[in-house]
Amino acid sequence: MNPSTALARVLVDELARGGVTDAVVAPGSRSAPVALALADAERDGRLTLHVRIDERTAAFLALGLAKASGRPVPVLTTSGTATAHLHAAVLEADAAGVPLLALTADRPPELRDTGANQTIAQPGLYGGAVRAAVDVGVPEAGREEAQNRYWRSLVAKALLVARGALSGDPGPVHLNLPFREPLLPEDADVSTVGPWAGRPDGAPWTDGSRATLVQRTDVGPPRTLVVVGDVPPVLGRAAAELAAAQGWPVVAEPSSGAWSASVRGGALLLGVPGWLAAHRPERVLVVGRPTLSRPVSALLADPAVRVETVSAAPRWPDAGRSTTWVGGLPAPRVAPGGTPPTADRAWRGAWCAAADRVGAAVDGLLDALPGLTAGLLARDLIAALPEGALLVLGSSTPVRDVDRLAVPRAGLTVLANRGVAGIDGTVSTAVGAALVHSRGHFRGKRRAFALLGDLTLLHDLQGLLVGEGEPRPDLTLVVPDNDGGGIFAQLEPGQPRYEAGYRRVFGTPHGRDLVAVAEALGWPADRVSSSAGLRDALAAGGPRVVVVGTDQRAEAELAAALRSAATEALSAG
Repeated sequence: MNPSTALARVLVDELARGGVTDAVVAPGSRSAPVALALADAERDGRLTLHVRIDERTAAFLALGLAKASGRPVPVLTTSGTATAHLHAAVLEADAAGVPLLALTADRPPELRDTGANQTIAQPGLYGGAVRAAVDVGVPEAGREEAQNRYWRSLVAKALLVARGALSGDPGPVHLNLPFREPLLPEDADVSTVGPWAGRPDGAPWTDGSRATLVQRTDVGPPRTLVVVGDVPPVLGRAAAELAAAQGWPVVAEPSSGAWSASVRGGALLLGVPGWLAAHRPERVLVVGRPTLSRPVSALLADPAVRVETVSAAPRWPDAGRSTTWVGGLPAPRVAPGGTPPTADRAWRGAWCAAADRVGAAVDGLLDALPGLTAGLLARDLIAALPEGALLVLGSSTPVRDVDRLAVPRAGLTVLANRGVAGIDGTVSTAVGAALVHSRGHFRGKRRAFALLGDLTLLHDLQGLLVGEGEPRPDLTLVVPDNDGGGIFAQLEPGQPRYEAGYRRVFGTPHGRDLVAVAEALGWPADRVSSSAGLRDALAAGGPRVVVVGTDQRAEAELAAALRSAATEALSAG
């Protein structure tokens, strides 16, 4: 049994032994060990599990359960902004003396302050509103007996404090639960899940490098790959200009400001081990915070690659603890004849040719599909947007589909909430950005769009409410609706051996008619099922919601087929 599963099962067992009869879960990846343990406990008849797609709703549901029963009720979230959504309920529990248990899954401590995805400073998050707060510590292999005693003692104490059994002052308690991968039980494969690859025993990461905080005096090696993550657009554009001047390929995320210069399907290219081994860069120049792609993360953790980081601020991303140099963008150098003196033309040409082959394979697979899917929607939406349009991308699957499948293009402003990469507040973010984008321009000249998942829409339905006298944005929200948390079908929880708990704590079907939901909140809405219907709906103008029905399992199968198609295309070349 891996350490994450061990902690989760002991924690849930002790909660049940301590009198907990109800628990609430909001879905997430980092919280998967505890979510599955709670689902197992429900199947065994040891407690009743409640699942909600919105952490704020989940927290207040737990508050009501605890308030009515007088028993401590845990509410479980994943890491990042999800934890912040518990705060209002924690404050209420504090003032009302309600025994609420906030269980917040977390990234391990070595990822804090590195710019790692969905990682914030969670210990102490709720300040003085809790009766006790414990950063539990990362479970480790080889210390089972001592950890077991610690975990059971910790949970028993948390229940005691929450009830106010000794103090006469019941209230909320916060347990912060950092987990390293693997997160799922049994023999989950950790060979492709980032910097912990090859460390199934949970051994601590050792950082053998020391970042040098100086400006480079040389441009760097000819085989340099520029990776651009979420970053202020001016820096992203500067990185793209440097790469063009030096003849370096670029792998850029859609919200980077450098996306139009990116090779297409960079994540698919990097996910083909054989091709990458033959075309591995000597150096990766990282600009901004790349968080979307596991193959990019794996490349940055590869000890055979020199990683250098460009940062415009005192904090810089280094989730793999692999950066050897930090500074500003090096100045481009071009020979008198206009040739970049550091360029390896053949190597860059191989990257561009491979991207073309992968793109052709992707298009062939998508074009053969009988109807709209989330992947096809992402590709065709990008191609159909008018020049000068704004596009806001929701976190989770939509931004990744655009990153992998769409043809990068200029003429768009692409935004995404990638700071902590939560799905919360995306509708409101898109509305605000659309209002700014349209100022000073005639209607139809500077239109705004958003691509966001069904849970992302439901998470911020209040964002659709536009009060009397408030400006209404020319914004079209395009929503692939797979009836729940479809991204999990493409990740480890979607594997067949986890089927028993998948639908309940990951798939989370909502069963709502999103067209009716949008119309009830005052937005015209359409449901489309074809590319022609999509074009017509996009041309209709906003405010509008466009819903495209998709299927979680079919999307997971398509994602696997796309990876296979990329591998075959590169093998054939």
